[in-house]
Order: sequence, then structure tokens, then C-alpha cells
Amino acid sequence: MVKSLNTVTLIFKLPYYTQWGQSLVIAGSEPALGSWNVKQGLALSPVHQGNALVWCGQVSVAAGFTSEYSYYVVDDHKNVLRWESGEKKKLVLPEGVRDGDVVEIRDWWQDASEALFLRSAFKNVIFSGNENAKRELQSSSLSKSLDPEDIVVQFIISCPRLAAGSTVVVTGSNPSIGNWRAQDGLKLNYVGDSIWKANCVLRKAEFPIKYKYCQISEAGVSSLEFGPNREVDVDYSSPKPARYILLSDGSLRESPWRGAGVAVPIFSIRSNEDLGVGEFLDLKLLVDWAVNSGFHLVQILPINDTSVNGMWWDSYPYSSLSVFALHPLYLRVQALSDAIPGDIKEEILHAKKQLDRKDVDYEASLATKLKIGKKIFNLEKDKVLNSASFKKFLSENEEWLKPYAAFCFLRDFFETSDHSQWGRFSQFSKEKLDKLVREDTLHHDIIRFHYYIQYHLYTQLSEAAAYARKNKVILKGDLPIGVDRNSVDTWVYPTLFRMNTATGAPPDYFDKNGQNWGFPTYNWEEMSKDNYGWWRARLTQLAKYFTAYRIDHILGFFRIWELPEHAATGLVGKFRPSIPLSQEELLGDGIWDFDRLSRPYVRQELLEEKFGSLWTVIAANFLNEYQKQCYEFKEDCNTEKKIIAKIKTSPEKSLWLEKEDSIRRGLFDLLQNIVLIRDPEDSTKYYPRFNLEDTSSFRDLDEHSKNVLRRLYYDYYFARQESLWRQNALKTLPVLLDCSDMLACGEDLGLIPACVHPVMQELGLIGLRIQRMPSEPNCEFGIPSQYSYMTVCAPSCHDCSTLRAWWEEDEGRRSRFYKSIIGSEDEPPSRCTPEVVHFIVQQHFDAPSMWAIFPLQDLLALKDKYTTRPAVEETINDPTNPRHYWRFRLHVPLESMLEDKDIQATIKELVTSSGRSYPGKKVDAAGGSGEKLTNGKA
Repeated sequence: MVKSLNTVTLIFKLPYYTQWGQSLVIAGSEPALGSWNVKQGLALSPVHQGNALVWCGQVSVAAGFTSEYSYYVVDDHKNVLRWESGEKKKLVLPEGVRDGDVVEIRDWWQDASEALFLRSAFKNVIFSGNENAKRELQSSSLSKSLDPEDIVVQFIISCPRLAAGSTVVVTGSNPSIGNWRAQDGLKLNYVGDSIWKANCVLRKAEFPIKYKYCQISEAGVSSLEFGPNREVDVDYSSPKPARYILLSDGSLRESPWRGAGVAVPIFSIRSNEDLGVGEFLDLKLLVDWAVNSGFHLVQILPINDTSVNGMWWDSYPYSSLSVFALHPLYLRVQALSDAIPGDIKEEILHAKKQLDRKDVDYEASLATKLKIGKKIFNLEKDKVLNSASFKKFLSENEEWLKPYAAFCFLRDFFETSDHSQWGRFSQFSKEKLDKLVREDTLHHDIIRFHYYIQYHLYTQLSEAAAYARKNKVILKGDLPIGVDRNSVDTWVYPTLFRMNTATGAPPDYFDKNGQNWGFPTYNWEEMSKDNYGWWRARLTQLAKYFTAYRIDHILGFFRIWELPEHAATGLVGKFRPSIPLSQEELLGDGIWDFDRLSRPYVRQELLEEKFGSLWTVIAANFLNEYQKQCYEFKEDCNTEKKIIAKIKTSPEKSLWLEKEDSIRRGLFDLLQNIVLIRDPEDSTKYYPRFNLEDTSSFRDLDEHSKNVLRRLYYDYYFARQESLWRQNALKTLPVLLDCSDMLACGEDLGLIPACVHPVMQELGLIGLRIQRMPSEPNCEFGIPSQYSYMTVCAPSCHDCSTLRAWWEEDEGRRSRFYKSIIGSEDEPPSRCTPEVVHFIVQQHFDAPSMWAIFPLQDLLALKDKYTTRPAVEETINDPTNPRHYWRFRLHVPLESMLEDKDIQATIKELVTSSGRSYPGKKVDAAGGSGEKLTNGKA
């Protein structure tokens, strides 16, 4: 914005190390800085200053110039390679800048880890209420007119973690800034967005000046920032030295902030009010327990509706029916109305007793809630659906709510979620939707019932989320990697999904045979056409309730393990995107028999070995002999899903009764006995089968072929894809991060490409470290004291056994852990005692990781009283079983846990002794956030 036409020269200076072929550009909101078009932004040139590489650029603007701007790393064609994180920088010239003045902006590159503290988890929860009353910057007009020897220095510092009532000063080696005495330092003024500024007039002869920023608490205690002294000098080499120097100094240097949290699925919570399963409103009790125990965070599993199959299979929380709708399972029916009739209250009390079981009965709890909810809906539907708050909810959510309600109606009408079976409704259209949800239809009350349930779920979760925020507890949600193939999303947006494929994971710690989750993979090319609108809508919805979230299987944003839709297991897949092996490449290396390598290698001796005396029966039913002792699968059983169907339905099945499992496994082994996978969309492209050396197809090859295929295997999985996968992640992940201000954590477990951790670091994504799954090679156990800061550390997670179960399931591993990690030569206890748990939990609290987040089962194991049930029963998920029943339920209600002051005190002592932050912690300016001033010196 231009106030006058006087010309001022701006000189930008930024210390930054680039790689060969890279340079820096400034793009900003004003035409002088390219109007956000990086190709037209201000190009900077590098200058060596001592050990630093400083990028400099100069532009003429009118006095009174203001602009938002950001730095970008670009290649020779000005394609953006990297950009700064967080909020855009704001340039406001000091008052008094006149025609002909030179203003030098000494800047810093804002990296992602600095920007984290401006995200809602910190800004609106942990540090909410810390900001001083938003004072305008006091007038920067100078009390004296400047003479030629004067230079105005503006100090600018970001302090997102500043305690309430604290102020910021700058002090250093000059009387104008207090001669290192904080009480005489130059006071900075708060200008909003965590930024503090102050101007200081200095004589040229007084330079160079050393300085530091200092917090002063409400009680008057002062604390200097950490690190070496900062320094400002005048650049006399330029023809006209700057009259104004703006020191954009980044963030106040403090000790790393660390917090702790508890993780538990909502369905696992038990309370005195629930109907056999945890409910959104139970989170308020969990928040109370978290605060008493010193936790700043509560983490839960996905909470979207998963009602695809109408049975307990739907207990799997990662297979969404809708990525927007909440699950009716978590509804508290007692809270639907203030005027529930006595007979319905009796029904609720009866249901509470009936459903108060050891584990969750998914089908019974859901059916009961929907039945009671329907009765209350019939009594008060007109009152609620005509209320202003409901109408507001409907207008803000109709984009997803109307398709969801129509889908649920059609699912129940056709008795299947498979929308390909819905006749004329198989193909979604806006016109068909409008007819389905019209008010004059006979089924409109069914549609309205789904609106009603979603409205109450929204209000109940919103109430719990607001309660958490008020108590300075972050509610951390979960973003599943996939959606069910029979879902609202695949019905409404079919082009966004590759419906002939399935998503999974290659063999890893969780499952040596790989995993097949069944979700269709994403059509990223199609998603990019509207700048990933579906993802942006998902994240916006999530941010209504959560201030942090976990990105499930973040590796899938680099590359996804893609399987054919007809696969039942996760072994014979390929990465998408990936650079395949071409036919020309293979021919050039002397590999030519593509049929031999890509078709199942089935020989008579293999059949005899696998099936013994049954081999002739198996061959007759499932295989054709195409040449002597060489077999191929029959057309009706040449995929994994066809094999499953044929074993169950074959007229000959009486011949293998009670051996179904071993025969299925044997046939799968034969079908997977290949070396190369032919691309179904391009027959000249191939992918090496995972662990190809384990196959007899590979073992029977000549030595030359084996050596070539070993080399190409390594190249495909560990070398040639890295640049492609990095580019893919940098296209998709920033969209997720930029469309909400939630704190993002990535679940980066499994087979991790080399590019993953550098990209996560660049984007400010917090990784996950589970002690039994170390990311370091040749390491059996992770060492928490060596974890990096940008991580969440935990002794276990929902995808593996609890700490107790893990300890007790393998004697040899337990002994190795006891010796190498606990440091004892004694025989380890066979039971995971509270003392062992305390040691392991303390290790994680003491770790450098930003967050230590513990499954609730692992914390309760700190006290013998809570370890009465077998440890194996506390496991939430078994990743090796695609039909696992997710039904673990705490054996103690939250109300009883809140009465147990001992365990809360034990946990809080672990939090406080580790130096982690906790709700209600008094942050004294000198209490650990910086260096104290002694005798006027740091």
C-alpha cells in the first residue's frame, strides 16, 4: 500500500546455504515483489561474509511501503524447490523513513520447527492466555531529528512461548540497550502475532554492537535467551550505507519445549455413563485425568462412521464409510434431550447393565444407540430440526451431510454398501441426490434421522473439544490413509480413486507377508486438478474438533504399496508412483524369458512338497499341466480371491475338509512364486516381487540372471525412486499442512525410504519412535535418549502388543533388553513388574523428543492393581489379521481412575522430574527458559 511517492531503497540480506544450481527469490504481496508470482519476484545474489553465505537483493519502493513476503529456493528456471514455513513475513517501514533513505532488512529463514509454536495446538491451547493485551506498536516516530552519523536499528523478535504478564527487552554492549543490565535494556512493544519490536538510534562510531533478547517475568525475574551473542554492524562497503537497519531476528532462543500425552481409542474408554463403549462426552473425564497426571495431550483413533458391512467387521476404525461423518457408536443418548420420557430412561438403564461387558460388543452397542436415538428423534424431531443451531449446522455441512444421509438410506434399502449394486443410483449425480433428500419423499424422516444423529455427534464432540482446550489439553485426532471402497466418498467422487486397486504395506515389522487394507489407492493426478479440494475439506472438518493430528501411514504420501483388487494378501504389490524395470533394460542385461519370470512357477516336486499325498487332488482341481511336470492355475482360480472362493464352494471340498487353511496358504505360495510382476496397464514394464530371493522361482535361475535381478531389485527398492518419491511428497503433504493450523505428526513406521526423514524435517512434521521398532539399521531396540527433538516417542502403540504383553511374550528378547537397555546382568523378571514399567516409561519421559505419548494400558501397568487381566487381552489391533475385532475395553471406569490419586501423582512426578511442561505449570522467565544474568553478564 502506498502512502506517498518518495523513493526508498530496500536491501534484503539473508544468510542461507544452497546447493549447486539453486538460488533465492523473494515473492510478496506487492508488485515490487512480484505479487506472489515467484517467477517475477526479487532475485537475490550470494555474497560470502566470513563463514556465511548471505543472499542479497535490492529494490526501490515508495516511502510508507508495506508488504507481506516470503523467501523461496528456486532452480535455474525459477521453479520452486523449497519455501519458508509458517506465517508470511510482514514488512512495515519505520516511521520517519524519507526520500533517498536506504533500509536494510537483515532477515532469517523461518524453518518449519520454529513455525510449530504458531500452530493451534500451542497458540490456542497450551499458550492460550499467554499473549499480553494486543497493544499497537507505540509510535516509532523518533524524538530527535537524525544527523548524518545516526543509524536507526529496529529490533524484531518472535516470542510465541512468552508467559502471561512477561515483557521482552533487548540488552547488550551499548548504553542505549542497558550495557547488559536487563532492567536498563530497551523495552520492546508487542505488535501482535507473537512479534515484539523496538527502535533504537545509534551513532555510526558505536558499531559493532553485541546483544541478546531477554524475558522479564511479571515478578521482575529476567532471563537471557540461550546461545551466542547476536551482533549488528554497519556495512561500509556499499556506496550508501543504510540509515535504517531492521533486525528480523527470528524466534527467541529458548530451551526446547517438551510435553507429554496419553493415547487411548474412544471405544476403549469405560465410564459410569456409557452404553458398553466409550463416548465423546467421556473425553471430559479423560481430560480431567490427563490434567491431574500432568499431560498436555489426549490422542485418539479415527472417529469417522465405518458402518459399511453392518456387523462387527466395521469395528475397524481406519475403513471409513465417510471421511466427514462421525460414528454414531460414540453418541451419548442420554444427552439427546432434556425431556427423555421415563420409559426410555428405563430402557437406557437396562441397556447400560446389559452392555457392561469385558469387551465392546460393537453390534449390540451400535444397534441399541440407534434404536433409542430413533425413539427420542420421533419425539422431538420438529423442535430440534427447526432450531437455529441445527439450521446453521446443516448449512455449514450440507456438502457432505446430504450425500452421507442419502448413502445410508440407499445402503439400508438395497441391503448393501456396494453402490455398484444400486441400479440407477450406482452413478452419483447432484440431480439424483436432490430427489433423494427432497422434503416431500416418503423416506424423508430416514434422511432427517441421519442429519439429527450427526448434529448431536457434532455438538457432543465440540463440547468435549472445547473442554480440552479450556484445560490446556490438546485433542489429537487421526487421519486414516484410506477409505473403504464401498463408501460415500467413492460413490460421490469415483474419479479420485483407482477402484481396480487396493492399498496395503510391504512386508515389515508388523507383518512378514505384507498387509492388504483393501482401500482403493488415490488418483493423485485427478485430485490435483482442484488443488486437492477433497483433502482440504477433510482437514478443515478435522480442525473443527482437533488441534493436532496423526497422519496415518505417512509413507503413503511418498509412495503407496498398490495391489491388484483381486489380491487378498499384501505380498505381490508394487509401489505407486515408481520407475519400473523396462523390457529394454532387462533385455540389455540378458534377461529375456519374461513369461518364465512373471508367471507362477509351479513344478510337480513343489506340489508334492507342499501338499504331500493330496497333491494330485490339488492339481486336478486347481491346475492344468501345460507340459510335463509343469503346471499353471486354472482360469477360475488364478487370483487369490478366486482361490478363496473355490476352496469354499468347490464340489470337491470334502476332500480337504479341516485342511482349508493350509491348502489356501500353499496355493497362495504357488501363485506368489514369481520373480517379476508384469504391469497390468503396460505389458512392457515390470516390478521385482518383494523378497524375490525367497522364491524357488528365483533359486532355480542361472547365476547370471540371479546377479542381474539382485542388482535391479536393490535399485528398484532402495535407489532409483528416491527423487520421485521426494517430489511426490512435496506436492501432496504441504497441501495438508497449509489448509489447517493443526499440529501434524506423521506415523513413519515400516520400510522407510531414505527421503522420508529429510522431507518430514523440512516440512516440520513430527515423526514417531517406538522403542521396539528402531529406525536405525542393525539395532534391536531404540535408545530414547538418542531420539531427535522432532519426534513423538512411545513404548508401544495401538498396532502392536502393549508393553506388558511384549515383555512377557519372548524370553530371549526380554533378556537382551534387560541387559542392553536396562543394563542388568541379572535374570529379568518373567512378569513385567511396575518397577520395569517405571524404568521404561521414565526413559521415554526423559527423552529429547518433543512429545512422549503413552498408551493408557502402559501407564496403568505402573500399579499392580491394574495388571490383573492377562496382558495379551489389552492389545488393540493385530495387523497380521485383516479381520481383527477392535473391541478392547478398559477394565476400570474413568471415575475410579480419577479417585486413584496415587497413580496420578506417580505419573505427574515422572512428567515434572523430566522437565516436561504440564497444565498449570508456572513458567517463570528464569525458570529454565534461558540463561540468568549474573553481575550484568550472561
